[in-house]
Amino acid sequence: VQLQAFGGGLVQAGGSLRLSCAASGPTFSSYAVGWFRQAPGKEREFVVAISRSGRNTYYADSVKGRFTISRDNAKNTVNLQMNSLKPEDTAVYYCAADVTYGSNQYEYDYWGQGTQVTVSS
Repeated sequence: VQLQAFGGGLVQAGGSLRLSCAASGPTFSSYAVGWFRQAPGKEREFVVAISRSGRNTYYADSVKGRFTISRDNAKNTVNLQMNSLKPEDTAVYYCAADVTYGSNQYEYDYWGQGTQVTVSS
């Protein structure tokens, strides 16, 4: 499966952005999808994951209550709605897919290119 992340941009603190991850291939529904982010000078970290069916989601504590993940398997897309953004959310955001659902980035086999999110204070 090939992934493409888009929707990043520059937003003021308190604002919102919607990221999307578009996948190619007929078996998208066979993969869990995760979002990860990497801020300058920091390790890449887990943000949120969604199971293959979309029934299960798992959020990092830092984004819980502000970010919402969803997927549309008919359209081969996963969306990440980010509200109440903070400067510390500034990072390059990556979507990834794997048959395993979880927060461990090393278990994800397929990665999209990143999309930059910048939150100004």
